[in-house]
Amino acid sequence: MSTLADSPRTDLPTIAWIGLGIMGSPMSENLIKAGYQVTGYTLEQEKLDRLTAAGGTAATSIAEAVAGADVVITMVPASPQVEAVAYGPDGILENAKRGALLIDMSSITPQTSVELAKNAADKGIRVLDAPVSGGEAGAVEAVLSIMVGGEQDAFDEARPVLDALGKTIVLCGPHGSGQTVKAANQLIVAVNIQACAEAVVFLEKSGVDLRAALDVLNGGLAGSTVLTRKKDNFLDRDFKPGFRIDLHHKDMGIVTDAARNVGAALPVGAVVAQLVASLRAQGDGGLDHSALLRAVERLSGSPAA
Repeated sequence: MSTLADSPRTDLPTIAWIGLGIMGSPMSENLIKAGYQVTGYTLEQEKLDRLTAAGGTAATSIAEAVAGADVVITMVPASPQVEAVAYGPDGILENAKRGALLIDMSSITPQTSVELAKNAADKGIRVLDAPVSGGEAGAVEAVLSIMVGGEQDAFDEARPVLDALGKTIVLCGPHGSGQTVKAANQLIVAVNIQACAEAVVFLEKSGVDLRAALDVLNGGLAGSTVLTRKKDNFLDRDFKPGFRIDLHHKDMGIVTDAARNVGAALPVGAVVAQLVASLRAQGDGGLDHSALLRAVERLSGSPAA
């Protein structure tokens, strides 16, 4: 029995989805399952084929995807890509209808979000910055944490759509606030993964049963969503990307720059940012961020698996 909606519901807003990567594909599919009519655009044909197989509609351009859509959602890697899809004659702002709601779920700089909202307002388009946390598993399971910046009325309108994508959905303040909270999230996640990686190497070198140790640690104060989600990555040395080192490197740059701008010291975060950068420099940028374990192994004199 199919889990997909038999047909889109005509009482729901129509959605254009731009960016069908590791996160965007399962997120757009969850909207289709919820009954939304989703038209998508991305650069890879196989991702468009996946969307149509799930019941969505593939567009041949951004302009085609957003034409007439009530809601436009973007999920692309970084600020340059958001600007590329939003601006210019073929971009979202020139082709979306007045009154449309643009929800940018990418992780970008707060300033980029503020500028996008200002430029979109000139076109009669409302904007929310709504980055997410939870990785590929959270996207697939529709249990993402979604941190939102923007106006209350736009948030209220977007809430049913966001409810189909996540579990914890919070309006954090004006435009850019969602991105600021996401930057803090990425700081906490990176430091947590680094601590877990150091513990794994320490435990293994001490001859402890690693699986048993991680189970008992995760049941106490040392437990975390990070350890729950990444435990098998550590145990199996499985670094298939759910969230790539390259992207976390970008995010650590966002948080360290934003913290410097507001005068907040990030002594541990700065060190972990350098460790992420060094792992990327060693050619591991395409691996999952749990591959921080490889860097700890190298520093500890053990060749990374």
